[in-house]
Amino acid sequence: MPRKKRAEGTRAPNGASSIYLGKDGKWHGRVTMGIRDDGKPDRRHVKRKTEAEVIEAVRELERQRDSGHVRKAGRSLTVEQWLTHWVENIAAPTVRLTTMVGYRASVYKHLIPSIGAHRLDKLQPEHLELAYQKILRKGLKPSTAHLAHRTVRAALNEAVRRRHITENPARIAKPPRVEEEEIVPFSREEARRLITAAGEIRNGARFILALSLGLRRGEALGLKWSDVTITWKHGCARGEACRRKLTAGECPTRRGSGTLTVRRSIQQLNWQHGCTPDKPCGHEHGAYCPERYGGGLVVGEVKSRAGRRVIGLPRPVIEALEAHRVQQAEEREAAADLWEGGDWVFATPIGRPTHPTPDNRAWKALLRLAGVRNARLHDARHTAATVLLELKVPLPAVMELMGWSNAAVAKRYMHVNTELVTSVAEQVGAHMWADPDEEDEEDDGPEAALVPA
Repeated sequence: MPRKKRAEGTRAPNGASSIYLGKDGKWHGRVTMGIRDDGKPDRRHVKRKTEAEVIEAVRELERQRDSGHVRKAGRSLTVEQWLTHWVENIAAPTVRLTTMVGYRASVYKHLIPSIGAHRLDKLQPEHLELAYQKILRKGLKPSTAHLAHRTVRAALNEAVRRRHITENPARIAKPPRVEEEEIVPFSREEARRLITAAGEIRNGARFILALSLGLRRGEALGLKWSDVTITWKHGCARGEACRRKLTAGECPTRRGSGTLTVRRSIQQLNWQHGCTPDKPCGHEHGAYCPERYGGGLVVGEVKSRAGRRVIGLPRPVIEALEAHRVQQAEEREAAADLWEGGDWVFATPIGRPTHPTPDNRAWKALLRLAGVRNARLHDARHTAATVLLELKVPLPAVMELMGWSNAAVAKRYMHVNTELVTSVAEQVGAHMWADPDEEDEEDDGPEAALVPA
């Protein structure tokens, strides 16, 4: 429908949209969207071949203005320009170093090569979905594509907040489906065999903590002796000579209680290339680059506020830690001047913090020693959470002990194992198929004697 002609001799009000036929033979529209940063009117221009097309374009700009979803004035950035700015200047100062490793890998290896040339305001969900398919065609896992999706969604959310775009296409794009890996926690028998075998190896107490308390790898390796508090009491009877001659910690029947405070975490960061594009080092991985930077062990805060927590120590765990302390004291004496006093609970033979790679090798060796199936170290955390489920520990207490800030995480970690399924089946059988005579006997309580025969 053609636009209404203005009455002869009248003037359009200030700020009103205007549509006119230009000398170039095309139709032009101008819409006032607001005020620019310099205080001048933000007047947007559109150009189309026909009057109907320019009317529709003007109306679309007016709808954006009236709804408050107006893109910032000026030429739109490319996706590459925005992602680079976001990851280095917005994300880097605000997120954990380990999170940045995933962000940078997604941005520089997958997103920029696939969609970097698009204008930010022209990016469509289909462009993102094609980028995810390229990742899969490289032979990479769907989880890699899913990480790229989460990264670009976070980056574009920030672009919306800063009005570089009005809508986030990543909210519409569908990433590849990630098959959840089936996790089978260790059975009680498997856990016992692992704990027994852990008592025979160096730093074995570290794996006892993983199975009984569910500490994350970085949390366990980041423990210091100052985080461990143990109090001993005499286990002998009052009046015994032991109480007069020995301290509570020296008592043969001593009883210990204690807590462990999780404060920090040790993480391994990947090395980054320090060479320049015009003079590449020739190595694929940054770890071999002569100019490498940003990698190695990093000691930082725990994953979240909920991760900073105090955990009570079961008595067998206390005994395992004390035996480990004695063994470490012998190593310190043998190392002499080479010992580095970092106060780490689980240290190398010269006192340095333990690297995650040899820690994982020690876990695999423990599985073989105990004759237990191959499994991830993180499965020990699932085992600890499942034990709390079996013990019917209330969910708020479970969240506190495991360091979870979201109750939904419990569903991923707490598994109904075979032992619990069997126990429930036996309880159902005992209840549904109980002997009627036994039920009658149970009803013959004190009140039954008051009923006349």
